[in-house]
Amino acid sequence: MYQWLLAFHMIAVIAWMAGMLYLPRLFVYHCAADAGSIQSETFKVMERRLLRFIITPAMIVTWLLGLWLAWKGNLHAAHWLQVKFVLVFAMTGLHGMFSRYVKDFAADKNRKSQKFYRIINEVVTVLLVAIVILAVVKPF
Repeated sequence: MYQWLLAFHMIAVIAWMAGMLYLPRLFVYHCAADAGSIQSETFKVMERRLLRFIITPAMIVTWLLGLWLAWKGNLHAAHWLQVKFVLVFAMTGLHGMFSRYVKDFAADKNRKSQKFYRIINEVVTVLLVAIVILAVVKPF
């Protein structure tokens, strides 16, 4: 059972990260669209659906299975896992920020630049790399 849940945890992580990497790219392109244009309205639908139907459910499954795996594997005291949890909390914080940005774009109240969204996309990448290294290498 543990191996199956680990597999589903990994699938959820992949789905969550795919969305977390794609959504800021949509924001970059959305910045270039005129408010109220067909293009802008299309981006609004894409952003909302990506967040609601892929990113958020994948995050929830990631957290639930990850906590269960840590508990069942008696890993809660492992230092690598404690650091990983801090980074996953940071990723969850970014998820919350992205949710706010989706709402801002939906209301045509985006105040961030394309450059900001490009940089925040790289933050997701750095967190992802660190989390995977901790999970696979378990350096401490």
